Parts: sequence; C-alpha cells; structure tokens
Amino acid sequence: MGSNKVKILKDALSNFSLNKKFDLSYVVEAPDWVIKWDGEYITGNLNRLGLLEARTTTSYLGLRNQIVHFGSINIFLSNEGFKKPHWSNKIVVTGFHLVPGDPRLKFIRKADKHIYFFHTSCNITKQKLIELGVSEEKIIVIPLGVDLSLFKPVSSEEKQKIKEQLGIPQDKIVIGSFQKDGVGWDEGLEPKLIKGPDVFVKAAEKLAKNYPIFVLLVGPARGYVKNELKKLGIPFKHTYLKSFPDIAKYYRALDLYLITSRVEGGPKAILEAWASGVPVVSTKVGIVPDIAQDENNVLLTEVEDVDEIAKQAVRLIENVNLKERLTQNALGEVKKNSWDNIVNRYYKEIYSRL
Repeated sequence: MGSNKVKILKDALSNFSLNKKFDLSYVVEAPDWVIKWDGEYITGNLNRLGLLEARTTTSYLGLRNQIVHFGSINIFLSNEGFKKPHWSNKIVVTGFHLVPGDPRLKFIRKADKHIYFFHTSCNITKQKLIELGVSEEKIIVIPLGVDLSLFKPVSSEEKQKIKEQLGIPQDKIVIGSFQKDGVGWDEGLEPKLIKGPDVFVKAAEKLAKNYPIFVLLVGPARGYVKNELKKLGIPFKHTYLKSFPDIAKYYRALDLYLITSRVEGGPKAILEAWASGVPVVSTKVGIVPDIAQDENNVLLTEVEDVDEIAKQAVRLIENVNLKERLTQNALGEVKKNSWDNIVNRYYKEIYSRL
C-alpha cells in the first residue's frame, strides 16, 4: 500500500476515535504539496489566533458535528459523484480552478444542495461556478495567502551568494518556474497544459537566443519541461524540495518569474515572488487580474501569447528602473495577502457564519 493511502487510512481511523472536539477539520491531499501547505497555514493560524480549534486531515470519514472544509474540489469530487460526510457536519468546498471539460463538474449542481459555502480564490472561478449552477450567495472569494516571515527580498550580494550555493553561474539571468506542470505525481513527462509548460518553454527559447538565461525549477512532475529545455540546450537546475520552507531560498536566487498558465486558481507563485522581491510576467489567469495591476506591480499578457511573454521579460531584463518600480509596488501590495489577513477573512466570511 502506498504511503499516501496509508496516511488516508490512518486519518480515517483517527477521525473515528478522536477524543478532542474540533470546530474545523480541513481535508487536504496526502501529497506534500500546495493543498496540504495551505491547510496547515489556515488551521495553524486559526489556532494561533484563538479563532477556532482546527486541524488538517486526509479523510472526512468519522467526522461529526463540525465544519468540514474540503481544501480542493479534486478531493470532493470523483468520477462517481461527490463526497457525503455525515449530515451533522457543515460542508465547505474550495475550488481554486475548474478544468474545462472535466466530467466530474456535472455533479456540482446536485452537490450545491449539500454545501454551505463554496470558497474560491478568484472571480474567474466564481463565474464558472455560477455557470455550473452554484448559488451566487454561497460563493465566497478569498485570495491565497503568503507567509511574509518566510518569503523576503534579499540584497544583490546575498542573491549572488545563493546563486553560487546552488551552482548557478554568476553571469546568468535566472528565470523561475516553481509549479507542478506535469500530469500525475511521477516524472511528469506528459504536460499538464492548463499550467502552460509548453508556453513557458517556447518563451524561454525566444529569450535564450539573445540572453544568457538559466531556468530554475522546483516541484514534482517537471519531466516535460526538463526534457524540452535539454533539447534546446537551455541550462537549468531542478530540485524536488522535501520541505516547503526550503522554496524561499530558491525564490531569492531569481531575477525574474514567468507565469505562463492557461488556467489557474492562484497561482501562489505571484505572491511568493512579490514577497521575495522578484518581478513577475504573468498571463491573465486566476487571482492575477484581481490583485495585480499591469505596469504597476506586474507585466500582464494574454494567455498563450508567447511573443508578448518574451517581450515583457526582455523589458524587465533591460530596464532596471521598470524592474525596481514593479518590485517595490509589489512588496507593498503583497502585505494584503499575509496569512494573518487571509485567515481572518476565512473566519469572518465563512467559519463564523457556520
């Protein structure tokens, strides 16, 4: 039995035998990735701020008389229908983004009757939920949070030291891509196209013709991007981090971050890059249109516009004043998304109403 399945089984057994009464159980995915990290931040801060007794779990089985928050619509939906926790619970479901053509979405309208609130991070997904038949008054939009004590800017000297530690030549322009953009949890040789790995590679190819770029990758399932970069002869480094806090060091090595997704609920990377003092070029996806202003704290492009993505990246490479202005404005804007602020919103707008 795989370790993830063992974890889910242990959590299910624990739920049946819990002596402590929780106000909230936040259901996360077993893999140590974004959904789990968010759940830990949300429940940890609810407890620290004294708002609720909360915890994360990978199973909803055995839970009674509490708020059960599914941290991802992928946990809540299946090909056969949707999860049905005990009737005594009050159900909240988070849907960061919805994949066009996903056959499971046909269950959303029926599930709406069993759910107190749908949470999403962006207005794009809110509109999609309404189109699927979710009652608008049930949809709460609260963006993603970021740990401002972990993600911080560094001086040019410190950045160079980190590049040296990571084995990156000092003369390279380091471009980041820190997302899971391959299908599944193995090598990720099949691209997850909603994340735009093909677009990223094409933009990198254009930049590499005139600039000494170096691509820094973290995260699971990056096989497609790695293989394509190898074919193009573009130098890169990939690390699958075992501990989430380690990612902060990798942001500090960056000169530029590219978001090339077609569909997003976040991405969290815009907040982490902003907080780390890294300028961002992004497609108009997920939370980006809600929190960012073009030419003020980000450079925006249309989805799949490889030429424009590369063009905007060149502007940041060549225009130091533009890069500095965007970076400073972003550092001011990202404070709104501190986990303290975001978790207080979760409590006031969702949990306190239940």
